[in-house]
Amino acid sequence: MQYSIGVEYALHCLVYLIDIPEGSPTGIKELSFYQGISDTYLSKIFTKLSKAGIVSSVPGVKGGYKLAKSPEEISFWDVIEAVEGPKPIFQCKNIKDNGYLYREKICSPSASCTINLVMLSAEEKMRDFLRSRTLAWLNDELDGVLPKQIREDTRKYFSKSNI
Repeated sequence: MQYSIGVEYALHCLVYLIDIPEGSPTGIKELSFYQGISDTYLSKIFTKLSKAGIVSSVPGVKGGYKLAKSPEEISFWDVIEAVEGPKPIFQCKNIKDNGYLYREKICSPSASCTINLVMLSAEEKMRDFLRSRTLAWLNDELDGVLPKQIREDTRKYFSKSNI
């Protein structure tokens, strides 16, 4: 299982949006420059985040993006699902229906695949955990693990880019 790097970029950028001044959205150019990625790529990610209601876009010369909800209401899972889509990680192909037991009518095709049930259950536990981690939680964690100067410099960068 592997999520695209777009999930990581999205989470980082969303944390930067937490502390921007009210009424001062941040542009894709500032976010992409800070991350060292193309603004076209980041724009595609933000289009998905916008469709999911995680960010809202503000049109105009001084436009950009801002959080559409409070950081407490945006979970890691919300971001993952917005960027990656709602498809389950495990894609059961019902290969049991190709085997001997099915061909010999010993096993019913309508019987649930135990492997699929276990995988879906595990995914649900992972989703529950990711739903319990919000942007607000991440912001607090970063305050505890990153040097204070880095956090201050990041906040200054995004405050200045909006003036």
